[in-house]
Amino acid sequence: MSQSELTREVARRVFASEFNDSTYTFKESDDERAPNFALLPTGDRANRVFIVGTLTETEDVGEDSEYWRGRVVDPTGTFFVYAGQYQPEAASILRETEPPAYVSVVGKPRTYETEDGSVNVSVRPESIAVVDAATRDRWVVETAERTLDRIEAFEEWEAEQEAPESASTAPTNEYAQMAREQYDSPVVNYRNDVIQALEQLEETEATA
Repeated sequence: MSQSELTREVARRVFASEFNDSTYTFKESDDERAPNFALLPTGDRANRVFIVGTLTETEDVGEDSEYWRGRVVDPTGTFFVYAGQYQPEAASILRETEPPAYVSVVGKPRTYETEDGSVNVSVRPESIAVVDAATRDRWVVETAERTLDRIEAFEEWEAEQEAPESASTAPTNEYAQMAREQYDSPVVNYRNDVIQALEQLEETEATA
């Protein structure tokens, strides 16, 4: 295993609704090669993400060369995945896969500012694979668990900040602090998304 593989950042499981709200990016050092992180509103950082959903649409949006865009839908919203000449394997999957199909994607968050000043978030894939419904269902359950873990840690930190007697001794949670400063999305929104995702999964299983 190479050094780069040993130091590769963990791919975070995150639902589309939270991912698309992760518009603030940062580095933790001035080194040119330092990883770029997206700040998750639930109080964590993500250099890489792991998503699974339904590939509902693909389109070559390139002008001079192929540049594929895929829409990947989970129970809470839509991820946009872009792959071109620098991601040839991922681009070929988008080119050759006939929607709708379940896919898993590991990739890096990318942000870009639109003409009206809003920030859109997308995924630059490292790998894409066609998967089955069971893999998608497992991902929904595991992502729900990870999201709830982040929410609970955020809410514990927030409660400690608001308790005067413990303010000086409260443990620090730098990413929760950053999320509270950068975003105005209450984390309860993401708890509601988790509930929605699990309910939708139960409904799907009930009708299967």
